[in-house]
Parts: sequence; structure tokens; C-alpha cells
Amino acid sequence: MLLSELSVGESGIVTAMNLTKALRTRLVDMGIVCGVRVTLVRKAPFSDPLEIRVRNFNMGIRVKEAEKIEIKPVGLVKL
Repeated sequence: MLLSELSVGESGIVTAMNLTKALRTRLVDMGIVCGVRVTLVRKAPFSDPLEIRVRNFNMGIRVKEAEKIEIKPVGLVKL
């Protein structure tokens, strides 16, 4: 499953990131690494960008980037 396929309130564990080196480095610096839990907080109008929760902070990510992050779904989280 991809990060971009999550519904609002659902969570997943990052399993793989198929990104360019520069983008991968930027996301790793912000805490998105394999094994970390991410939760979709909300989608902007027209679904881009997405607001996700990672390590107790919220950040925005483009759908194009979220489509390259594979996750293992773990269920709903009460936000």
C-alpha cells in the first residue's frame, strides 16, 4: 500500500521509499524513515498536499511524493 492511499485517520508503518537521493535525504532529515509510523491527518482541497503526523509533529507532503512511499497499514487512530 502507498502513503497516498491512506484515508484520513489511518496509520501505517513505512516499509520502503522509492525516491530520488535528494528527496530521500530531505525526508529522512524530517524523520520519515523505514519503520516509523505515519498518520494521515487531513487532505487539502483537491487532495494535494497531504498533512501527515510523524514523530509527534505534523508536516505537509505532496501526493506525488507520497505515491513513492510504501507502507504497511496498521488501522485507524483517533486524532
